[in-house]
Amino acid sequence: MDIDDILREVDPIFHDIPQEQRDLQDLTRAWVAEKSAPELLPWPANGLFERINANIKTQIERVEELTGDMDPKTNFALIVIQTELERYRYLVRSYLRARLAKIDRHALHYLSTDALRARLSGAELAYATRHQALLHNHYLSSFLSSFPAGLQNLNDSAAGISMIETPDLESAVFIRLLRDAPVEGRGVDADGAMDGRESDIVILRWSDAKPLVEAGTAELV
Repeated sequence: MDIDDILREVDPIFHDIPQEQRDLQDLTRAWVAEKSAPELLPWPANGLFERINANIKTQIERVEELTGDMDPKTNFALIVIQTELERYRYLVRSYLRARLAKIDRHALHYLSTDALRARLSGAELAYATRHQALLHNHYLSSFLSSFPAGLQNLNDSAAGISMIETPDLESAVFIRLLRDAPVEGRGVDADGAMDGRESDIVILRWSDAKPLVEAGTAELV
């Protein structure tokens, strides 16, 4: 079940909202979630960014058509379109920057398995691969080349200890429940549990909150 299914249950008129407006809502949710989660979240697979990019292109073309028209009504429409366009562009840029920051920090981690690579878009996968190759070549020319060949890998896992740095899944996040559900979390001194209600906002470790978010029971805020 995805966020659209949940919103359809909560608000039956949700799908009366134009697709463009729903895409903006989905983009905003994806942006908030990406900035809140300590690890890279899966790239939207529902064609969201293709539609967003197409809408931005259409808006830019519309702005170009209206530019230079001195009619006051047209000028006002131009201001509205430009404002909406800037909102879309800000969200897209901020979303992508949040993802790229995580890729830069843990590129080798996200390239280490097929499941993790599946979280990246095609462009992100190419970027992460190139980023890691450049980083490895830099380390080789700087100091790794002076080490024995067996110690030159950045993904060594000798003695059961991996050299790959991973995101901190125990960091705290805030979630909002989208439906009534039990919530369990681990604390420093003791674990806890509660009967969560729809719209409750709860702070949990990401490792505890992740199953709720992935099941569509909660969203990051």
